[in-house]
Amino acid sequence: MPPGKKKPAPQGELFSASTPKEIQDILWKAADKLRGSMDAAQYKEFVLGLIFLKYISDAFDERREALAKELADEGIEEERQAELLEDKDEYTGEHVFWVPETARWGWIAANAKAKGVGLLLNEAMDAIMRENASLTGVLPKIFNSDNVDQKRLAELVDLISDARFGGSGDKPAQDVLGEVYEYFLGNFARAEGKRGGEFYTPRSVVQLLVEVLEPYEGRVYDPACGSGGMFVQAGKFIEAHRGRDHKSDIAVYGQELNERTWRLAKMNLAIHGIDGNLAARWGDTFAEDKHPDLKADYVMANPPFNIKDWARKESDPRWKYGVPPRNNANYAWLQHIVGKLGESGSAGVVLANGSMSSQQSGEGEIRKALVEADLVACMVALPSQLFRTTQIPACLWFLSRNKSPQGAKRLDDRRGEILFIDARAMGEMVDRTERVLTEADLAKIAGAYHAWRGTKSAREEGLSYADEPGFCFTADLKTVREHGYVLTPGRYVGAVEAEEEDAEEVAEKIARLTGELYELFDKSDELAKTVREQLGALDG
Repeated sequence: MPPGKKKPAPQGELFSASTPKEIQDILWKAADKLRGSMDAAQYKEFVLGLIFLKYISDAFDERREALAKELADEGIEEERQAELLEDKDEYTGEHVFWVPETARWGWIAANAKAKGVGLLLNEAMDAIMRENASLTGVLPKIFNSDNVDQKRLAELVDLISDARFGGSGDKPAQDVLGEVYEYFLGNFARAEGKRGGEFYTPRSVVQLLVEVLEPYEGRVYDPACGSGGMFVQAGKFIEAHRGRDHKSDIAVYGQELNERTWRLAKMNLAIHGIDGNLAARWGDTFAEDKHPDLKADYVMANPPFNIKDWARKESDPRWKYGVPPRNNANYAWLQHIVGKLGESGSAGVVLANGSMSSQQSGEGEIRKALVEADLVACMVALPSQLFRTTQIPACLWFLSRNKSPQGAKRLDDRRGEILFIDARAMGEMVDRTERVLTEADLAKIAGAYHAWRGTKSAREEGLSYADEPGFCFTADLKTVREHGYVLTPGRYVGAVEAEEEDAEEVAEKIARLTGELYELFDKSDELAKTVREQLGALDG
């Protein structure tokens, strides 16, 4: 149905919504009415910019209310209270963005009809960027454009104003807005198809990377950070295991090529209360590394698969294990990431399945060098259809600079070994085209890795590692050499044998059916002969 013919989402529907999911659905439908003649990328920036403005204004209001209570409790005179409530330092000192009066959501909502909502929103974005240096150049100013239906924009502002973002148990409004932001990102990725993969990694894949690596503290880096989903999930992991106050235990570093996506990532981190360093500008990781001296404790990345047009320079010092081919950057990403790992750093990288076995253009030699350097800790084969944006089968590479026990960490010594996990049979379909890994799947895969590595979490849960045919297998380097440095888990965990058995079963079935078919041919010939004889008898 064309956007213009859709029925408006009734305001009453929003008031009756009782869950964040219902609020998200209503807002999505309402926002969709504004699509009009905008291109997909602009529309995404437009809607997410609005949500960000609501978040930043709500956070400001929450701090203002808390400050007012503090001042009243201290018995400060009303005139002085009014001055302090407008003191910028009282907000920025608590890591809350300063929002000038004309950029506050309540002011915009109250004056939208009289002064023009698009103009007010543009001015609000400008005012916020002027007052908060970290947001300079980040916020969109596209609300007063000719292709924006101002009447519908005003309706959307009203809807967002009325949404009960704080109405979900003990969740603060900011958390609910963060979920709305993520929900919209996911929906935009689905709507944009293949291009959506440039800024969004499916949630269950990000969860798996984080659950395996367990980034409790230290420097976390993503060289192709998209909208910042890896960082958001790392923050959630810490919050779930150590509490909200420990989010700052990690320092976040990222780089993104696309300008608009870089803006989305900056807003995404801010809305989730993460103070990340995504560099002052967007940029190409291969042409201009924005964090040249960084050594990270954790690297998590979902770089674009199999890219052919990339900034390749043969003399680049990052190619320690071999110069990556011109027509595929997979091994450029892996080597860049290896170069970023600190002494005991570890990484999880999403790549196309071909990276596990390719022998083309020197890729096999680079893979061999990485294996012989003992940098590969674990390989995971993923199930199909996890990525709605591409049909290319994907896998996870887990790399480690240090597979020793690491002293006080008391890890199991896995030097000279690689864990192979075949998760191709896992996951469940959520609709006709998209599969997700369930919580049980995530726990099984992460649990196997932790048990193999002997992590603290595994010891606390009483997990011990054992090979499981068809699922996981630990191989020494000698075994990997015998397989020609091919790292496909199916070769090691038993799936190949299972496939060969299946193939044998199919061959037997074909032979049986062929025999039956020949028997039917013979009977057909006999019947035809009989019919001819009978017809001949009639003619005689």
